[in-house]
Amino acid sequence: MGASHSQSVSEKSIHEFTVKDSRGKDVDLSLYKGKVLLVVNVASKCGFTDTNYTQLTELYNKYKDKGLEILAFPCNQFLKQEPGTSKDAEEFACTRYKAEYPIFKKVRVNGPEAEPVYKFLKASKTGFLGNRIKWNFTKFLVDKDGHVIERYSPTTSPLSIEVDIKKALGEV
Repeated sequence: MGASHSQSVSEKSIHEFTVKDSRGKDVDLSLYKGKVLLVVNVASKCGFTDTNYTQLTELYNKYKDKGLEILAFPCNQFLKQEPGTSKDAEEFACTRYKAEYPIFKKVRVNGPEAEPVYKFLKASKTGFLGNRIKWNFTKFLVDKDGHVIERYSPTTSPLSIEVDIKKALGEV
C-alpha cells in the first residue's frame, strides 16, 4: 500500500500509506479518508514540546468531533530529543498532555531512511530548507482527500493555524 522505500514518490494521497503504531502494528492511513489531518513529528525533550503538545491536545478536543485527526510521529533525529521507545513517547504524550490522538512508531523524517509517508509530505510541500524537515514539531495540514494543504514550521504554534483547520473542515 504505497510503502515503497524508493526516493521517488508516486503516491497521490496520504491515504495510500501504511504506518506502524507505537506497538508496531500496521495502521492503514485510508482509515482517515474524509478527515482533516494534522501530521506532526513530535519529541518529548524539545523546547517546543510543552506549547505544542498542550495546543495540539486543545485543538484535538475542540475539533475531533468535527472531523480533525492529529497524527503524531515521534522522531529522534533532532539532537536526540525523543530518546526512549515508541511506547515511552506515547505514554509521555498521553499521561502528561492527555493526548487522545494516535502516537505512532518512532520514525526518521529526513535522509534515505525517512518514513515513506514523510517523503510524500515533504514532496508535497517544501519548507525553508527545501524538502528537509527543519526540526521537531513541523506540521502538515492534510485535506479530507489526503492532499497536503500547507506545511508549518516548528515555531508556528498549533493554535495559530486554527483558522486553516476550520477552513479545511468547511467551517469558514
